[in-house]
Amino acid sequence: MTWNPFKRKNDADNAAQVTFDSEPEGAGKGRPTPRRKQAEAENLHPIVPKDRKASRKVEREKIRVRQDSEYEAMRNGDVNHMPKAERLTSRVYVRDYIDARWNIAEFFVPIAFVILVVSFIVSSFYPVLSVPLLILMYVYLFASIIDIAIMWRGLKRKLIAKFGEQSVARGSRIATYAWLRSLQMRRWRMPRPRNKKRGNWPK
Repeated sequence: MTWNPFKRKNDADNAAQVTFDSEPEGAGKGRPTPRRKQAEAENLHPIVPKDRKASRKVEREKIRVRQDSEYEAMRNGDVNHMPKAERLTSRVYVRDYIDARWNIAEFFVPIAFVILVVSFIVSSFYPVLSVPLLILMYVYLFASIIDIAIMWRGLKRKLIAKFGEQSVARGSRIATYAWLRSLQMRRWRMPRPRNKKRGNWPK
């Protein structure tokens, strides 16, 4: 047998080759390392939280806090923190305009209530007087409607001049918003008037 000095080296090379070839399939260069797998797993967050009840509770709490903050802003006249719809410049202008004037319609509900109570009491003793009282109530109602119509005519002209025709379009519902506010007594309006006294007309 001839001695081969390179036999041991070749055997080592062959063993290394066998070890390399015996690696599991798919262990190539594109396979992520265990450390990378762990990092990716930590960054994955489920779309649906595990505890849905707790998640809904947190969401409701956020909504309640936001609503409380918006309500407080409406009470204080803080436009910047009011609900989005109340922050529209056209609505702010409408509120300031109506709050600056005396509106006949805002006293209709309390006056009508007093007339009805008095009419009910008087009808027991003087039935004839109940009819004039009811007529008085209807006269006040028609006067309120006329006052609202006059108010809206002037306000509409100012809105168009300041914000354009789109501000009074039917889809904006700005007319309904103005009418409803003019029907409310000044101290009960929400959002609250920004000025304590009347006569502060918007520019």
